[in-house]
Amino acid sequence: MLELPNLIICVFIFISLFFEVFLLLTFLENRMVMKKTAVITASLLPTATIVVPCFNESESIFGTIDSLLGLDYPSDKLKIMVIDDGSTDNSWNLIQKYKYHPQIEMFQKENGGKHTALNFAIARSKSDIIGCLDADSFVKSDALKNIAAYFSDRETMAVTPAIKIYEPDNILRKIQKVEYDWGIFLRKMLSLIDALYVTPGPFSIFRREVFENLGPYKKAHNTEDMEMAMRLQKHNYKIKNCHTAFVYTIAPHKFSKLFTQRLRWTYGFLKNALDYRELFFNKTQGNLGFFILPLMMISAVSTLWLASSFVFKIISKIKEWFTNWQAVNFNFHPLNTWHFNFEWFYLNTNTVTFMTIVSLVLMVILILLGRKIAEGKLRFKMELLYFFFIYPFIYPTWLAKSVYNVLVSKKTSWR
Repeated sequence: MLELPNLIICVFIFISLFFEVFLLLTFLENRMVMKKTAVITASLLPTATIVVPCFNESESIFGTIDSLLGLDYPSDKLKIMVIDDGSTDNSWNLIQKYKYHPQIEMFQKENGGKHTALNFAIARSKSDIIGCLDADSFVKSDALKNIAAYFSDRETMAVTPAIKIYEPDNILRKIQKVEYDWGIFLRKMLSLIDALYVTPGPFSIFRREVFENLGPYKKAHNTEDMEMAMRLQKHNYKIKNCHTAFVYTIAPHKFSKLFTQRLRWTYGFLKNALDYRELFFNKTQGNLGFFILPLMMISAVSTLWLASSFVFKIISKIKEWFTNWQAVNFNFHPLNTWHFNFEWFYLNTNTVTFMTIVSLVLMVILILLGRKIAEGKLRFKMELLYFFFIYPFIYPTWLAKSVYNVLVSKKTSWR
């Protein structure tokens, strides 16, 4: 009979397996539909405004604006609004090079946060669809046209893109690349079951009616993109994902910056989930309320449990080594007590090990499917090993800190 800790671990791993199998079956059921690309003629394309909120983005702002100007979209139907949110560097001076460009409008305002910059632009826009592109991101030329085709369905109120890491040049960014490949697959599957709970800042596009009917962006714990998605879901507004609309974002290159970013994201999700707790187990919310949101919470709990169990075992092993070290009059060395002698007979085949291996194999398959969506081919690269050997040890750090901040009501910041 399994001990209680192992039983709990088995339950968590089983839930993970169930979710992975569910996603795989969703993919297999819809793979032919995903191959069909929606097409819309130029005359039927909606007018669009893309907002670029900018705060001290002098290093990347040119690339962002130039990528928007390179969009394959009728110039008379595309407006770009650059909002300088009180930058303290020379961002405002730099963007003056676009001052007389017919598609670009520029505004400068006092710093109030990203949501105020977005609302400032939305109030001045008259386009059919409105979106945002963060000033550290770049779009592929056909991204907006591919997204616009989804709005042919009048019930679609928002469309999210497929986000990729721009030039992953170190191990940390390569780990994030794998994470984003997984995100591409996950968002598409959630879209197919009407369960998207975030409209990412980089190039999520909305119908004008969203802001007219539901109001502007809110600060929402510095995660306005999550709050907006949950607000749409609360009112049963349809959110779709366009897996062929590629956006490239510059990922943090240092752990300290990654930690700050993910702390904000995770804290924001937990707080927004609490703010919209009426969505949980609400019969009007379908897969989102009865399956995905509860599962995300279970995932957070299971991660903390497994990480805590691992740390506890490590501490227990260190204590055991130290006790042995003292018992043999300081001549004990842990490495001298361990000898590798592999025998198939001694291979660990208990339930937890077997379920863990199956879960990891399924996760690799899903990530590779996300990579196929993103790159058009299945490729196993070294970054997958980096991801599985490093990410499980760093993810619980910001998750634990996020839970702590929620419990003690400590707010997070952008920077």
